[in-house]
Amino acid sequence: MPSSVIASYGYDKEEQILRIVFVSGMVYLYKGVPLSIFESFKRSGSKGIYFNQFIKNRYAFERVNE
Repeated sequence: MPSSVIASYGYDKEEQILRIVFVSGMVYLYKGVPLSIFESFKRSGSKGIYFNQFIKNRYAFERVNE
């Protein structure tokens, strides 16, 4: 399902890093995200709501320039 906030995302299972590209073009890496959280995020009907409830302000992150 398309998101009005999140353009795309990916996950590095080895490093437990969730990469999110927002529709604004900003790219963030969220560190220490368990696979179970990523799987639930992937299945969620609303990526933006899931992100706000279960990822934002819960995991260390960094903004990257691409």
